[in-house]
This record gives sequence, structure tokens and C-alpha cells, in this order.
Amino acid sequence: MSTVPHELDIINPATEEVVATVPTTGPAEVDAAVRRAAAAQRKWAALAPGDRARILRRFADVVDAHLRPLAELELLEAGHTLANAEWEAGNVRDLLHYAAGGVERLNGTQIPVADGLNITFQEPLGVVAVIAPWNFPMPIAAWGTAPALAAGNAVLLKPAETTPLTALRLARYALDAGLPEDLFQVLPGEGPVTGAALVDHPGVAKVVFTGSTATGRRIAARCAAQTKRLTLELGGKSPNIVFADADLETAAAAAPGSFLDNTGQDCCARSRILVQRSVYDRFMELLEPAVRSFTAGDPADPATRMGPLISAAQRERVRSYVPEDAPAAIRGEVPAGKGFWYPATVLEGRPEDRTAVEEIFGPVAVVLPFDDEADAVRLANATEYGLSGSLWTRDVGRALRVSRAVAAGNLSVNSHSSVRYWTPFGGFKQSGIGRELGPDALTAFTETKNVFISTTKEQ
Repeated sequence: MSTVPHELDIINPATEEVVATVPTTGPAEVDAAVRRAAAAQRKWAALAPGDRARILRRFADVVDAHLRPLAELELLEAGHTLANAEWEAGNVRDLLHYAAGGVERLNGTQIPVADGLNITFQEPLGVVAVIAPWNFPMPIAAWGTAPALAAGNAVLLKPAETTPLTALRLARYALDAGLPEDLFQVLPGEGPVTGAALVDHPGVAKVVFTGSTATGRRIAARCAAQTKRLTLELGGKSPNIVFADADLETAAAAAPGSFLDNTGQDCCARSRILVQRSVYDRFMELLEPAVRSFTAGDPADPATRMGPLISAAQRERVRSYVPEDAPAAIRGEVPAGKGFWYPATVLEGRPEDRTAVEEIFGPVAVVLPFDDEADAVRLANATEYGLSGSLWTRDVGRALRVSRAVAAGNLSVNSHSSVRYWTPFGGFKQSGIGRELGPDALTAFTETKNVFISTTKEQ
């Protein structure tokens, strides 16, 4: 196979203009990067924990000093609104600070045993491959990168083909902050070439992948062949359950953001709105103006709340679920002219419809009525996914019962907030394997080593 790289054209989704070209990484370059990373990792792991933490904090400070340039790059390559992109850059900074705080607290344990002392150590894995998606290029890349570095590993980051610019910039900032050369490398390229080379390389100890369930299954099978560790954050079809006793005005006002933020390109999008039958009509009356107020337009305009889809291919995928003549309960407006635009769309459907069970990954939601608590739980669990979800009620007992009954990893009551870097994140069923973020994030990038020291006197 030729190792001569070709280039990726990076297209602004709002204008369809090529904004950059980026060379790809072939298998031979991947092999060389793994070898360099392994050498850098050994030196990094040998540093005093306080020194590693100090360098990661400097990395966070450099990111903080460049939040606006990072946000503007994200706007160009992903079409995110400026407000969203600035939040994403800030999240990278926050994750680095949070991970740095764990370096000196990556504690082992002392376990009482007979005839000696037993202690454990959390040892770094070595070289970790992080394969990041295009929907949230910066923060999700940092979810794996920050704790892996903090735990003493090297990281090879493969960004999505459409969104490598912020990742390449972050690698530059890492060097500016004093991270050792080759410890954190960004390897742009196509999934079947660069991604596959990373997954298959025997020098890569763990793979962290965020993306579709279908691709995640293929990666899991390849990792299994080497008994390679992996974390998968995959698809979702999350419910937004609205009970009759909820504050309907607040629930309806909040609903658009739960499936239109990032133009619906969010694994946690609450794209199934389940509404108790007795308040269904009233909720729909309240929902329509809320959806229509979610303005689509120029991502650089502070008034814009929804940008374009990432690509023409993604727009066609969304269209395949909602033909042009499909009856929609609510349909918003988008700019005319160039750009991968798709209007906010709300459908009234049936539980068996494709739109009700499959991940669309666009600004489309389906509304379904339910009769009682048991019916709501049944509908909420009627997909292969289990990533996130919300429920709206004033009854604390119901909130706890339904939260325990819904098969999902991240649930919110009277809120749509799924992700905080202080708390664990991951899915049930086909939504993934393992957890990211939270207080145990660093240990996911370590092996536990057990050491027994005998104290028995020699006879």
C-alpha cells in the first residue's frame, strides 16, 4: 500500500467553500507515530506527578488564551454557532484543568491480607488512540485526551475527516505549553485507512471511539482480535418524557434546544418527545412558537441559534427520513442559497415509525402520546439505544421511579443537561461501552497492578 498521503478538503458547511486542505496520514506514518509516542510516553510517565500536572495546567492556560481563535476555526469547519463553539473551546480548557487535578490523586490502595502487605498501583497503559467525531470535535477529543495524558499515557488523536483543524491547532498549543514532543500527536485521515491502522496497531494499548453504533461494532471486533481495551460512545435516540403534572410552559420552551442544538447532530438529542395524552394538545400549542423561534442562519451572527448540517451527505441522510411531502406538525425556516441547511422539523408519529426508533442525527423530532407512567417507560425503552433522556414532572417520587426504570446512562429531571465533566458519561445497550468524564476518568486509562510484600520471618 502506498504511504504517499493525499489531502482532505475542509469545507465550510454554511457556504460550501473549501477553507483548508490537510494532508492525510497513511499506515506507514501511523506506525512511525506510534513508535515515537511510545518513546515519549515512557519519559512522560517517569516525570513526577506534580510536574505532569503543572504542564497540563499550562496547556489549559494556553487554550484559555486562544478561545476565540479556536471557536472561529470550529465555526469554519463544523458550522457551529459562535456561542456553541466558544463553549466547546472553554470545555477543553476545563477538562484539562480537571484532569490535571487528578494526576496527584491517582491513588492505589492498601488491602489487609495475612502475612504481609498488599498494595495496588494504577499504571498507565502506554499509547492511547482517540478517534473523535465531527459533531463536537473539540470537547469530545478532550474527553479522551485530557485524562489519558493525565494518567501518564501518550495520545494519538485522529479527528474526523471533515473537522481536523481545531485538533491540529490544539496539538500546536500543547507544544507551546511544554508537553513533550510526540506525546500528543494529531493524525488526520480517513477512518478506513488512518483509523483502521490505529485500531490494528499492536503498539496501541487502548482505543477511544465516539461515533455511530455500526462503526463502533466494527472497531470492537478488531480490538477483540488483540484483546485491546476500548471505550465506545455510540448512537442515541433519547426520550424527552413530559408528564401531565409538569410545568408545561417550561417543558415546551426547553424542548427545542434538546433536539435542535448543534442542528440535532448530538448523540444525546431528545428526538423522541413523549407527552402524556391528557396534555398533548396543549403541549403542541406551546411547542410550535418555541421551535419557530430557534433561528437558523449565519453561524457567526450572535442571534443565530442553529447552523447548517455538517455536509451534503448528512443532509441527504436526514432527508431520507423526512421526504419533502411528509406531513410535519411544525417546520421551521432556513436560509436560501448555499449551505447544508435543513429546517427544524417536528413530526407526529407512531412508535413503530423509523423516525421514532432510528437515530436521524439532524434537526428532527417525533412526538408520541402516552397514557400513564408504565406506558411512558415502555415507549422510552423501545429502541436499541440507551444514552440519555429527560423527564418533566413535579412529583419527586415519579422522577426517581422513572429514572430508575428508563434504560439509559444519563438522565435529567426538569432539565436537558446530559454532560458535565465532573460526572460520568456513557450509554446502555447499543449506545456504548464504558464511561468517560467524572472522578474515575483517569483510572479508565490505567491498569491496576497488585503487589504483595511478605512480612513473614524466614524459618
